[in-house]
Amino acid sequence: MVLLHALINSLDEEDSVFKGINSYRQVQKLTPFIKVSKASCLAEEVAEDLEDEPCENVNQYAPGLTSSPKIPNLEKHIDKCDININTTIDGVVLPVCVSKLEPTIVLSNYTHTDRYSRYLNNSVYTGAGLGSEHDWMVLVLTTNTTTGSFSASASDAVGATSLLGNVAAMIGFLMLGLFI
Repeated sequence: MVLLHALINSLDEEDSVFKGINSYRQVQKLTPFIKVSKASCLAEEVAEDLEDEPCENVNQYAPGLTSSPKIPNLEKHIDKCDININTTIDGVVLPVCVSKLEPTIVLSNYTHTDRYSRYLNNSVYTGAGLGSEHDWMVLVLTTNTTTGSFSASASDAVGATSLLGNVAAMIGFLMLGLFI
């Protein structure tokens, strides 16, 4: 019963933050994000990996101006969520850590810090997924382009790319925070 209660609270927090982010985008005269199930899957997997990390480590996982985020097991999570790595290049992973995931504070982290708000204010991002574990919430943003849509898995993709191409795509995804 406790596990079910924790799951319901987590979903309520995620839903509250998602609605708040979309309200923020509407105030900015941007279209609201659509929920993207594969982005939600990736966000949940990343949040699960981060759940035991102390909040002080948030900077190593968040995109910055001078460093690329080091998301643990990202390629494994992309595979698990059945995403073609070539359709994630333009996506971005935005983790925050807030004690007890107080939705107002989580939302404030996303909307009132330049590190995150610059992504929320960018009209290129059209879809999103949220995941959370313990004090961590992860927002994954997608685009409506072929390189940011989080579409079909690599096994479903026509004309699979070489391993070198996949590595280059992963590097591009990880370094995205440097260029946006």
